[in-house]
Order: sequence, then C-alpha cells, then structure tokens
Amino acid sequence: MKKVLVTGASGYVGGRLIQELLLKKFSVRVMVRDPRKISGQPWFPQVEVVQASAENPTELDKALVGIDTAFYLIHSINTGTNFDETEARIARNFAEASERQSVGQIIYLGGIANDKNISKHLKSREQTGISLASTSVPVMEIRAGIIIGSGSASFEMLRHLTHRLPIMTTPKWVLNRTQPIAIRDVLWYLVQAGSLKKSVSGIFDIGGPEVLTYEEMMQTFAKISGLRKRWIVKIPVLTPALSSLWIGLVTPVPTSIAKPLVNSLISEVVADPARSLDQLIPKPKQGLLPLATAIELALTKISAHDVLTRWSDANTPTAPWARAQSDPAWAGEKTFVDSRVRMTRVSQQAVWEAIEKIGGEHGWYGSDFLWYLRGLLDRMIGGVGLRRGRRDPDHLHVGESLDFWRVEEIIPGQKLRLYAEMILPGKAWLQFEVSEANGQTRVIQEAIFSPRGLGGQLYWVAVAPFHTLIFPKMLKNIVKEASKY
Repeated sequence: MKKVLVTGASGYVGGRLIQELLLKKFSVRVMVRDPRKISGQPWFPQVEVVQASAENPTELDKALVGIDTAFYLIHSINTGTNFDETEARIARNFAEASERQSVGQIIYLGGIANDKNISKHLKSREQTGISLASTSVPVMEIRAGIIIGSGSASFEMLRHLTHRLPIMTTPKWVLNRTQPIAIRDVLWYLVQAGSLKKSVSGIFDIGGPEVLTYEEMMQTFAKISGLRKRWIVKIPVLTPALSSLWIGLVTPVPTSIAKPLVNSLISEVVADPARSLDQLIPKPKQGLLPLATAIELALTKISAHDVLTRWSDANTPTAPWARAQSDPAWAGEKTFVDSRVRMTRVSQQAVWEAIEKIGGEHGWYGSDFLWYLRGLLDRMIGGVGLRRGRRDPDHLHVGESLDFWRVEEIIPGQKLRLYAEMILPGKAWLQFEVSEANGQTRVIQEAIFSPRGLGGQLYWVAVAPFHTLIFPKMLKNIVKEASKY
C-alpha cells in the first residue's frame, strides 16, 4: 500500500483529493497547521494527521518520514503582497525536507503559465515548481486551467459576477482564451499520478475539452442558471486593478482575493499539447467534462448543500477577513439574514409547540393581512400563494407544504426550517431554533435570503421595511402563545 502525504488538507482541492485517495485504498497522512479545521471532515477518522507548518523544517521532517509520494497543494495567495516570496521559500523547505526523508515523488498542482504576458500570481505558481524541483526528488508538476466546481475560487467569482450584473463593463481580457477544467477531472489526474509505478519528473498541462473566452464562460453560466444573456461592454481603460476593486464591490469576494485571480486573466490560460499527460495517464473513460456539464454539477451540489470543500476553508488567520474556525461571511453563496432573539421563562417544549403550529389556520402570529397580500401577489404572478394551508393543524413533518413554504428540516423540540416556494428573485428560508440558556428558553428566529442577480438584491432592500413590521411581532406572539400552554 503506497503511503502518501497530502498538504493543504483544509483547502479546496486537498480536502477532496483525500477522499478520492482513500477510495483507491491509499494509506493517507495529512499535514495541517490546525487539525481542528479538518476534524469535521468525513474522512478524518481514516487518515493519519500530523500537525506541521511548511515554515518549520523539523516539523516537515516529521510529516515526510516514511512517505512514498507527497502531494504539494500549499498556496499562499492570501498572505499579503509578498505571497510570491513566501511560496518560493516554503517550497524550498518542503523540497529539502523531502530529500532528507528520501521521498520518492512530489506531485505539485500549479496553474497553466504558457503565455508570455504572465501575471504575478501565475509567475509565483511557476516559481514554486522550480523551487520544488531544486533537489534530487522527482517532481511531477501538473498545471491546471481554471478549475470549475462547487466552492472553487474561480467558479465563485464567475458565479457571482454573472448573477449580480445583467449589464457589465469589462476590460478586453474577457476575450482572452482559457481552458477550464472540472474539479472531478483534476482529481482524476492527481489520483492517477499518485498511482504511477515509477517516479516522473516534468511539467504537464491539463485542461478541459473546450477553449473558451471568459465572456463565453459567463454567457454559458447565465444560460444554465436561467438568466438572460449578459450584456458585456468591453472598454480599454478598466485595468485589472480597477476590475478587482469593482468585483470587491459587486460580489461577496474581497478585492484582496479577486485581484490575483483577475490579474491571471490577462494571460491566455490554454494547455500546451506538447505537455500533454496522455502518454502517462489516459483520460477518464467517460471523457473530460465540458464546461456546461461542470457548471451544472457544481450548481446541483450547491442547491443540495453538498459542497464538501470551499477554497475559503484554507484562509490563514492573518488574513483580515478570516474568522478563526469559521468561514468568512462572504464565502460561498451570498445571503441576507434578518435575525431576532428572545429570552423567556416559558418552557422550551411549550415554545416549540407554538412554533410547530405556525401557518395554515393558525396564521403567522401577527400581521396576517400582510401575509395575505404577499400570498395574493404570489398567486397573481403564477405562484402557489397561501392556498395550500397545512396537512395537520398542530404537527409538521419534513417535505410537506405549509402555505407557500415547504418543511425542509425538523429537529423535534429544537429546530424548524422552512423553504419558500413563492415566486422570488432568489431563495428564501424561515428558521426557528429553540434551546435552553441559563435557566431560560432562548428562541432564535431568522429570515434568510439568497438573491438571484441584481434584482434579488433590490428585492431584499424593498421588503426590509416590511420585515420590521412582521418579524418582531411574530416572535413576540409565538412566546405569548406558548405561555398559554
């Protein structure tokens, strides 16, 4: 059984690669700075975990001892303006430790860098490969195009840009060619590379079956998402720096992350046929996924809340937007939340019974006229309105309809989550959580909205005043009703 080390285990690719390696019966050791960040992963009990930093040679030696193949997936893009120097330094540390520990193969995932007009980000990726290859340990450098998958950095930027802006002004780089590749296919190549019987040195490019412009990628995403064709006006004065500032304003992705990604788009990211992996690793039997299929799979995962890893998982604590052991607020899908909390001496069970009776003939605990108007409006535009009522006046179960909601989740006595089936420019939930705190009952009520495009964001702003009328009264009356039991 080949023993492999995976670095960057808390990152986007690393977390998924580990799962694939385990399925192929590899013996997997994971190197991570903070094991708590991966303790919730389903594969955590199946791997050997070594706490180590690539900055510390002694810790690297410990992580690499007895390893046959090491996957190098460390990325320092978000550590500051000198991230390229940091990446080169830690790559040299890793290479030297691998040589000391007689590692048989290093496999490094980088980015395609064949264009003469190369960004600092891609140049750093290229230099990392050079630093890793500075010792006698064979290094197989696999350079990928833009990775498309639920939670990937490039996919999130593509998704948010296309959703938010029906009309956009862009630099000429949107006409640059790129060769996107599905995360599924990236993982295929990495696992197959780790399965090779002989060590390999060299640089290899991988990309999907299509060469497209970034504009074509956005239009493909819009079509699949059911959005109108985007109007894209190309202007020469919008530099990558200005573009990244604009992305920081109109999407949830911070400018500091958008900037190196946008800068990379000044280059044509197209695989070089002379660096094909076909002679060493055959393509998957079903072929490489085209962009449209990769986007559909990613959106399906997002809709099902089945995103195993996100690129933001690997944010370092030094990043200004990082939050200890949680994801940044802007990570993944954009959401707006109206949250209300109330403490009461009424029992937890009584409060839960009042919550479970919500809707239908019991109404919505105040402002029922406004709820009626919203249901009437929904019916006028072809929605379900409030006409469906509820199956049982007192009890709910997962999957049943409740006026213009559907019950998505129930934890009896603790949590109720409703998904909106009214016609909306986005997705909405209404959630209640009940718990005990310091001898009292705490009730948390949240209205959650994920907008679809610019119209969705404007919708949230428009209904905010009504929320101030509806939701405080709702929570107050739930507690009042519970006190009767």
